[in-house]
Amino acid sequence: MSETSYSLCIVLMTASSQEEAKTIASQLIEQRLAACVNLFPVHSIYRWNDGVCNDDEWQLIIKTDLKKFPALQEQAIAIHSYDVPELIAIPIVQGYEPYLHWVTQEVQGETR
Repeated sequence: MSETSYSLCIVLMTASSQEEAKTIASQLIEQRLAACVNLFPVHSIYRWNDGVCNDDEWQLIIKTDLKKFPALQEQAIAIHSYDVPELIAIPIVQGYEPYLHWVTQEVQGETR
C-alpha cells in the first residue's frame, strides 16, 4: 500500500447512447469532477417496470475522488436521460502511485 493517503474511487454509470456518454464524460472532465472517463459499449439485461429489458448501452468508468461524488452525481443526474441512472462508487484500495497522484491533481485542479 502506498504511503500517501487517497480517497479515490471508480464510479460506474451507464448511458443510453454514445452521444449521451460522451456528453456526460466531457462535462465531468471540464468541471474537474473526474480525471478520466472510459467509455465502452455494453449490452444490459435488467428488470424495469415489471418487465425484462435487453438494451445496448454505454458503460462509463469514471476515475475521481470520493469527495467529488456528490457534485458528480448532481451533474450527471442533471443531464442523464434515465429516471434512475446507475451511479456506483467503488473505492480504489491500491494503485500505481504516480497515477493515483495524477487523478488527485486533476480533480483538485492542480497543475503539473
